[in-house]
Amino acid sequence: MEENKFNFSDENDISKQKEQTVEESKKAIQKDAKGLWQSIKTFMVELLDFRHDTDRDATIEVIKGDVSMKGATAWILVCSIMVASIGLNANATAVVIGAMLISPLMGPILGIGMALAINDIDTLKKSLINLLTMIVLSLLTAFLFFKFFPTAEILTDEIFGRTKPDLRDVLIAFFGGAALIIARTKKGTIASVIFGVAIATALMPPLCTAGYGLAHDFDFFIGAMYLFTINTIFIALATFVVLKVLRFPMLKYANSAKRKRIAQLASVLAILVMAPAIWTFVGFIKTSGFESDYNKFIKNEIENNNELWLQKSPLPVWDDKKIALYFNGEISEATEADLRNELKGYENIKDFELVIFGNKNRSIDKISDAYDRAIDELDRKENEISGLQQQIKNLETEITNLNQQIESKTASASSISFTNLAKDAKIRFSDLKYFGYANMLASKDFINIDTIVVANVKWNERLTDSLKTIKDTQIRAWLQRELQVEDVSVKRD
Repeated sequence: MEENKFNFSDENDISKQKEQTVEESKKAIQKDAKGLWQSIKTFMVELLDFRHDTDRDATIEVIKGDVSMKGATAWILVCSIMVASIGLNANATAVVIGAMLISPLMGPILGIGMALAINDIDTLKKSLINLLTMIVLSLLTAFLFFKFFPTAEILTDEIFGRTKPDLRDVLIAFFGGAALIIARTKKGTIASVIFGVAIATALMPPLCTAGYGLAHDFDFFIGAMYLFTINTIFIALATFVVLKVLRFPMLKYANSAKRKRIAQLASVLAILVMAPAIWTFVGFIKTSGFESDYNKFIKNEIENNNELWLQKSPLPVWDDKKIALYFNGEISEATEADLRNELKGYENIKDFELVIFGNKNRSIDKISDAYDRAIDELDRKENEISGLQQQIKNLETEITNLNQQIESKTASASSISFTNLAKDAKIRFSDLKYFGYANMLASKDFINIDTIVVANVKWNERLTDSLKTIKDTQIRAWLQRELQVEDVSVKRD
């Protein structure tokens, strides 16, 4: 038998030990991972689970107690509607919030959601009747206020903001209603949550705005009632969903046929309540998609294009599937084709028809030509003005020369030029506003005749009489020296 020169038994043992160690490490990691995941799962369940803290009997009793709309509750509603109407009219947000805090509007709406959830037809009937009573009473109060209050026709931002509901109002109503019913089902009432929900869901302002619409503008009534309907439906829907999640017990009837019939009726009513809510929700999602893509198209393809001059782009009527754009300037066929191709890149509005209106009379080229013509005309006018100014200077020089010639012909040999004398007078006496002189014949004994120089002067009005007298003396002495005469009379105008 031949002896084995190589012994691999030790190496095989070491390899097996390494594999065993790796396998044990994997199992330990998997065990730790499972433990960590289990811990996270337990933590999340304890964090989000609110079933154990639910008081079903007390919740049903409290909601049923808040459904009724009579006596003190009715007067509280009237007062809160008046406060909210004043806040809307004065555009005072704080006043509107205060009105919502004291409003009892939530009771019948929660009653509808609860009745549908637990198959309580009596509570459903009572809630619907009280809700209708509440709406009529609120509308009547708001209508009377806005109809007869002196400044009721002033349209404020608070009023206008309640006439055009959108997707945000749907979400606010649903999650606000969910927060309220969760707070109601908890053992003990979380007052701050209820107050916050009263503010968030905002049932009061839409009803007050609807009253304003009845008094002044029916379109406002339609928009405000639409918002109120959205809030009402989604608060009731949130109540229905939360109570179903909490597994509130269904109301049982002795007559099984009656119980089945009532259950079917409740289901039908639940579907009727949810159907418009779902339809509204889907409609708002589509409208939001249209508006988002439309705004992106306007910004990316038109406003960022320096060659396009958009005059206006009215918000499209989405049902018409048509977008109208009005431009200042002529739009070429190539540009129109490019805009239509770009529109296809926006998913929600790719099927819309793009209608482009260009203003051929105000094209950019023509505006540029008009600008160039205006510049040329301005240059021509400036040249004409420069020429006229030069002509004025030449005429002034010519007039001065003519004056000097006239003076040289009429003046005596001893006379000096009046032009030069007047210029010297203005230089020496800066307050002098008017100057003139002439030789006047005079006689004291009516036999001998003397020649007297009479000067007429006018001084600056701001000078006092004493200063003017001093100036008169100074100019008299100066004229005596310049004209070389003794008799000079100065008269002041």
